[in-house]
Amino acid sequence: MGAVVALAAVWGPSAGAAQGVGDPVGRAVGPDAVAPPVAAPGVEADLAYHGHVSFWNGRVGVWVEPSNHGPGAVPDATVRLRFSTPLAGVEELPPGCLRGSPETVFCSTGPMRAAGAGRPFALDLRVAGSPAEVVVNISTSWSGGARDRNPNNNTHRVLAPATGDKYAY
Repeated sequence: MGAVVALAAVWGPSAGAAQGVGDPVGRAVGPDAVAPPVAAPGVEADLAYHGHVSFWNGRVGVWVEPSNHGPGAVPDATVRLRFSTPLAGVEELPPGCLRGSPETVFCSTGPMRAAGAGRPFALDLRVAGSPAEVVVNISTSWSGGARDRNPNNNTHRVLAPATGDKYAY
């Protein structure tokens, strides 16, 4: 989590681009980078995540549809997906996503206007070992500077047995 918080603090165009370093959504990261866009001070938003989780043959699939019920807009937010078992190897992640640890993936929502949707994303990942089930914890890691007084719709814990069925949240 600390790495993502640190990334959030340095996203933006900078000399970091010359170093070939970038954040998950292609902005430059480096010692001279500027802060990412944040909501105006005091802005309130209501981030929400809905989708489903499936687990089959050692693979976990997660579909996330981020949204903002308002009343204010969010310039960007970061969703944390923490898995109960480590992910196997290096997986290709969709644009805007990065690995935070062997059990964690972070993904950017992109900008969300009030009463608007963010960028949906899907993950198809292999897990280490042969567990009979996987638990996926979904939550907000960074809210783009907006206050969210209703975290119940952006914090989910999904148990997915290795049946291939979709478990909605």
